[in-house]
Amino acid sequence: MVRITSLGYPRLGEKREWKKLIENYWAGNVSRDELEAQAKDLRLQFLKKQADAGLDLIPVGDFSLYDHILDLSVQFGIIPKRFAGREVDLDLYFDIARGNKDNVASSMKKWFNTNYHYIVPEWSKSKPKLTNQRLLNLYLEARQVIGDRAKPVITGPITYVALSAGVEDFTAAVKSLLPLYKQIFTELVQAGATYIQVDEPIFVTDEGANLLEAARFVYDYFSKEVPQAQLIFQTYFEALINADKLAQLPVVAFGLDFVHGLDENLAAVQAGLFKNKTVFAGVVDGRNVWANDFETTSALVKSLQEHVGELVLQPSCSLLHVPVTTKNETELDAVLKNGLAFADEKLAEIKLLAEHLEGEVNSAYEQHVADFNALQEADFRNVSLENLADVPRQRQHDYKVRRRIQQDKLKLPILPTTTIGSFPQSPEVRRTRLAWKRGDITDAQYEDFIKAEIARWIKIQEDLDIDVLVHGEFERVDMVEFFGQKLAGFITTKLGWVQSYGSRAVKPPIIYGDVQHIQPLTVKETVYAQSLTNRPVKGMLTGPITITNWSFERTDISRAELFNQIGLAIKDEIKLLEEAGIAIIQVDEAALREGLPLRKAKQKAYLDDAVKAFRIATSSVKDDTQIHTHMCYSKFDEIIDSIRELDADVISIETSRSHGDIIETFETVVYPLGIGLGVYDIHSPRVPTKEEVIKNIERPLNQLSLEQFWVNPDCGLKTRREPETVAALEILVAATKDVRAKFGK
Repeated sequence: MVRITSLGYPRLGEKREWKKLIENYWAGNVSRDELEAQAKDLRLQFLKKQADAGLDLIPVGDFSLYDHILDLSVQFGIIPKRFAGREVDLDLYFDIARGNKDNVASSMKKWFNTNYHYIVPEWSKSKPKLTNQRLLNLYLEARQVIGDRAKPVITGPITYVALSAGVEDFTAAVKSLLPLYKQIFTELVQAGATYIQVDEPIFVTDEGANLLEAARFVYDYFSKEVPQAQLIFQTYFEALINADKLAQLPVVAFGLDFVHGLDENLAAVQAGLFKNKTVFAGVVDGRNVWANDFETTSALVKSLQEHVGELVLQPSCSLLHVPVTTKNETELDAVLKNGLAFADEKLAEIKLLAEHLEGEVNSAYEQHVADFNALQEADFRNVSLENLADVPRQRQHDYKVRRRIQQDKLKLPILPTTTIGSFPQSPEVRRTRLAWKRGDITDAQYEDFIKAEIARWIKIQEDLDIDVLVHGEFERVDMVEFFGQKLAGFITTKLGWVQSYGSRAVKPPIIYGDVQHIQPLTVKETVYAQSLTNRPVKGMLTGPITITNWSFERTDISRAELFNQIGLAIKDEIKLLEEAGIAIIQVDEAALREGLPLRKAKQKAYLDDAVKAFRIATSSVKDDTQIHTHMCYSKFDEIIDSIRELDADVISIETSRSHGDIIETFETVVYPLGIGLGVYDIHSPRVPTKEEVIKNIERPLNQLSLEQFWVNPDCGLKTRREPETVAALEILVAATKDVRAKFGK
């Protein structure tokens, strides 16, 4: 018998029930008791659904009210100093994640190379301790519903500490956690747990190679102290690093990714490294939405079975990264829909693969193979595109020349102020968009509403005395989905939502065919906004790398080809904006760092491809057209050379939640282009003080020149409320004027 399992299930719910519940609690519309009761209902629904899918082992502990790493921090009593002394309860939990009127939130970072964000643990000198029995309680709850199929899931101590901030002594920090893990594992075993999934994805990164001794010490400790615990050393997103050494760890099972780490993991298995181990094989892609190639996967699984003690089938990673189900996507073309697999469909795929391997003749398996092949043969994947050889990849002159030309045209002050692009999507904006989609109002009525919002916010920006304005993006649901609705080769879904951070959900478009620019994307709204003011209005576009990384991309062509296709499409839109008189055009690459391969050996090729595609999109403009870009939370020291190579006239970068750490990158290198290091955190409802903003402006000026520096929030303002947005921008402008006065400019 081939057993099947999963690593985790989406929290959002089919119709974002989870998101709505939590936001209602924050708004005071739901009590804490109601929140906990309804959250339990959702958890049990998810467990029952996975049980009905036939899973032999069902993950428990993957559910969270915000973030699974934050759950662990609170359970271990690793509380930021500024929140110390408070009762460890739900309000503290959310304050750490979101900030409050007195304290900033903890930093967020990307979960490896995904678009999920985790709350970074902040260590201090306080000793970790167990503040609750969260995982045990969830396990006991689950056993009442699914019995001994419940499989507890927890992030392992080495990965947890490696992802933390403020750790002075890595080894000491890991050792301080071991008694806590021991207690958790012991209680789970006593409660009846068999397998316990211990996620250690740090061991697919280059950093993991430096942690082999820690791995040996930690798992020797667990083997000695909790010998009854059957631990799964679970990895994903890449191949296990130093498999020859890690395969010797005293655990009963290893979880390996045979989608994103196929070649190395397969070689390790075929070398006999796991011949006496159970291998939990990730053979269905947990990060993308395409149906599995059953014929290729079946051959892979048969090969794996020959070299391991036992093989258990599962997705390549938690299904947190894909939507819940395709059943609600009733408007998709049949060939396309039948070629898709969201979370529920992936569980069905695992079941069909297992049955096929056991020799069961199944018409559903055969139909799946036929549907997969029909998608590969579809005409929309074979379109004739513009010849790349005819497209410039370099601006006419270098930045120093361009800056002088642009300044003569724009006449901006020193330390120009701007925002990143979006303004609050108020309940009225969302209601009106929904009414339009339902047909309750006409296209003309909707367009008039959008124009009124644009005009209102142009006036607000002028009153605030912001130097470079934006139209606000009120017509856009999402910075990538919007483009997916207008470019050929994309499809958008009705309910294909995925968690990004906290209750923030995004609906990534699906790139199913060759990408083309077939209509103006942003010209109408941008030109209208510019007609209302004498100040420059930025055109707002999303770049080819971010569109790719924040979409579900096709996998039948290389990423480089896909980058270039989208670069060509964005180039065509930039041309239309430039011809319409828009002098500043921002091409956001918020996710450039996010897509960086986890292994250094693979990073240069990705970055070279990214730079090429960005230049394809932006190099055809005149010297007096100013190109901006924007990037989100990143370790910029790793990609600073590539950021320079983009040759954008101005780049804006998040720095506020990093508490200034990112600025260090730009204090140790020579950065010759324009730059705005975000001066306050938009992901928290907290309004910054003027003193904080002044400090965030002045620190970079130790390294950057006044002529280079721009002042802006760290990201778009779509998720914020209008009063706090206006209040924060008032402070931003006032702080900037104070700094200008200080420098006599």
